[in-house]
Amino acid sequence: METSEPERQSGVGTPDAFQRLWTPHRMAYIQGENKPTGPGVEDGCPFCSIPAKSDEDGLIIRRGEHVYAVLNLYPYNGGHLMVVPFRHVADYTDLTPPETAELAALTKQAMTTLRSASGAHGFNIGMNQGTVAGAGIAAHLHQHIVPRWGGDTNFMPVIGHTKVLPQLLADTRKLLADAWPDTA
Repeated sequence: METSEPERQSGVGTPDAFQRLWTPHRMAYIQGENKPTGPGVEDGCPFCSIPAKSDEDGLIIRRGEHVYAVLNLYPYNGGHLMVVPFRHVADYTDLTPPETAELAALTKQAMTTLRSASGAHGFNIGMNQGTVAGAGIAAHLHQHIVPRWGGDTNFMPVIGHTKVLPQLLADTRKLLADAWPDTA
């Protein structure tokens, strides 16, 4: 049986045994949309432009003097956030001592906050240095903090290559910002 053009465009197609969860919002990430062409806001660096936005619009959870914590637009898990230097710097070894110290402090605070607000059982923490190491935006350093829970890897991401996130990013930002400790 041939599928009509309207059915092909709507994603209906020929019935089979598979359920499909469409995630077209991820195509922008896959195709590299809005990847920076150089340093700074004028060259499209999202990590340079986020601080100019309100915390709500930029999904910023906490601002420090040298770094800020922000939710990932393409999270691996609910609460996946990043700690990012305000200064446009690509390599960890190029951070100043105060930037390094504050990046570490905000990482610890993020872990405490995620445990308190969402009951995270563990974390994946790290940064990919360079495109060949998997950095999506290699030109601006950022450290990922991904909360983990027992059983959070199930058939959806393993077989279906789909992650089910139970909360909108704006709601996650508010939850974590409200739970963030007031220590500086």
